[in-house]
Parts: sequence; C-alpha cells; structure tokens
Amino acid sequence: MSRTVRLDVVDAGWLTTYQDSGRRGTERLGVPTGGSADQHAASVANILVGNDRNAALFEVMGEFSFVPSEDVLVAATGAVRTVLVGDYVVDVWAPVVVPAGVEIRFLPSTEGARSYVAVAGRVHAETFLGSVAPDARMGFAQQVSHGDAVSVTTGFSGFRQPHFDHALFRLPVPMRRQSNDVWSVDLVAGPDAAIPGVREWITASEYRVTERSNAVGVRLDGPVVHPADDTEIVSHGVPVGAVEVPHGDELIVLGRYRTVTAGYPIVGFVTTATQPVLGQVTPGRAVRFRWVDTEYARRSLWELEASLQVLEDSVADVFGAVDLPLHRRCG
Repeated sequence: MSRTVRLDVVDAGWLTTYQDSGRRGTERLGVPTGGSADQHAASVANILVGNDRNAALFEVMGEFSFVPSEDVLVAATGAVRTVLVGDYVVDVWAPVVVPAGVEIRFLPSTEGARSYVAVAGRVHAETFLGSVAPDARMGFAQQVSHGDAVSVTTGFSGFRQPHFDHALFRLPVPMRRQSNDVWSVDLVAGPDAAIPGVREWITASEYRVTERSNAVGVRLDGPVVHPADDTEIVSHGVPVGAVEVPHGDELIVLGRYRTVTAGYPIVGFVTTATQPVLGQVTPGRAVRFRWVDTEYARRSLWELEASLQVLEDSVADVFGAVDLPLHRRCG
C-alpha cells in the first residue's frame, strides 16, 4: 500500500534542484533535453532505491539535509563524501533506511560538483514538457529551498537497519570516479576534425575548466587551432557533448542545456559513456582528451549499460527476497 511521506528540507546547500533524465522529443521545438548533468550517478541512485532510472530525484551542489515524516529508503551518489543519519555515518552509493523524524545529511566531496539523492517512490514536483528538469530560460527554476516540504508517494513501509555502520545490502554498484588530478574524456571525430593540426593539439594539450562553465557548456582554457579562413558557418544542429571551437582561445563542450543549433566548428563529440565526467568538473579542474573510434565508443556505452542492468537485476532480487517494493513502471 502506498503512502505519502513529507520531507522537511533543513539545508538546501547553495543549489539543489529537482532533476531526472531529461525531456524527450522536445528539441524539435527548440527546447533542450536538460536533465541530470551526471546521468550515470543519477541512474545509480534511483536504481539503488528501486526506482526507474529516470525518476525524479535531487541534484545537489553543496550540503543537503532533510527530515522525513515516516521511514524512507534513500541513496546518495555522485560527489558525496559523507552521509549522516542522525549521528551515524552510513555508506554512500548504497541504500539506507532513514527513520521517521531523523535528519539525514549529505556532505559534498571536493572531487566533483554534484551529488544525487534518490528517495524510494515518486517525488512530487512540477513538470514541464514531461520532465521535472529545470529550464531557466523558460522560467522553470525547480529549485529546492530551505524550509520546503517535499511530498513523496512510496510503497516503502519501513525496514529495520539495526547497524548503520554496516551496509544494508552488498550490491554490484558501478561507481565511476576519476582518481587522478587530470580527468580523462573520450572524443570521437566531428565534422571539423580535419582542420589541420587540431587533433594533435587537442590530445597533446591540458585544458582547465573556467568559471564561465555552466549546464549549457563546459568552457576549457587551453590551446586551440582555428580554421585557416574566416568563412561563415551556417548554424546547424548540435548534440550534447559537441566540442566547439569559438573565436577565442578556448574549447566549449556543450552540455544538456545547450541551445540546439550553433555556428562554430565542431571538432569532436564527447562519447556518451564519458559525458558524466564533465557533469562533475569544477572550475580549475584539469582535463585531457583522447581520440577513440565509434566502435570503442559504442562498446564503452554497452559496458556501462550492462553494469546498470546487472545492478537493476540485483536490486530486484534482493528487494524481492526481503519483500521490499520496487517503484518501477512496467513496459
């Protein structure tokens, strides 16, 4: 039986929003896909609590905390360093039971920009064109603030977790973290990769994320090669992950909130499997690129998808064994 639980937000950090996997079929209307910047971390958070991968959840920059009115099942992924249930430190990238009236706090890591917090069930949030994802240009902010009361419809009715210093379940969680000071991103060639010298410059160079980066695009300071002529490029459609060479000495990697057309040379495309890396970069972060072929890009995405499917199957088996509900749509 489903019930409605209230989450009283105590601390919303410096920016917390409702997110999901983004809009579908809206780019023909000129509305970008949007959605979680780190799609992998968001998917894992939802899977861990038995939700659909694309269910609404919280995308957090900074600290975040809330107190539930009833017991809830929660998971935090992404750039989260520590999770506290009351005074107890619990596992990250794992499901955890939060008892009614107890505060859960999420403390950020310095090794990333965004944390993702999923709650078992359906988070009630407004939608725009079928998604809870914000779109500031359309006046759809979706920001979560201190003092907000968020409603969640859930079939979770409580499950005893006697020892918070032990994981509730041991699951095959595909955590993806960059451990080096310089983060690596894979590229496949774009239509303008034939600009003389551009491929060599990009792979030989180290780029720094600038403070002008946002959800529209990650701006990277570093050496670039421009076309030999200044022929005007007709505006054309550009996908998420397109690497543009604007007029200045920088690269721009277009994010999920980019405009859907542009008029700069496109030298490459960040592979879908490594786009979540760029969802976690912060100003000053060093980034290097490497060229891969489309076969490698497809294989990397398949391996990532396979790891998520293994996790989904494991969660279904474990939840079924202990009679915990799944909040997944059929079909």
